[in-house]
Amino acid sequence: MTETLLDTKGLNCPLPVLKARKALKSVPAGGLLRVLATDPASVIDFKAFCLTTGHELVESSKDDEVFVFVIRRASEETNGE
Repeated sequence: MTETLLDTKGLNCPLPVLKARKALKSVPAGGLLRVLATDPASVIDFKAFCLTTGHELVESSKDDEVFVFVIRRASEETNGE
């Protein structure tokens, strides 16, 4: 399965999550979105985002100063979007 890459490095909360939400709309259900971020708050933000929307946080890691999140798109978001 292919991944979509979203680079949000240099952006601060809440922009990485907002851009990820928008990018996920073009990812097919079950597809993956890899997000690169530098904001330390993004670790908490992406966990909360996935819990509230029903998307799966497949991976959360750090490579040097870059946080990497891999999100599997749910068939539907649980908040009705």
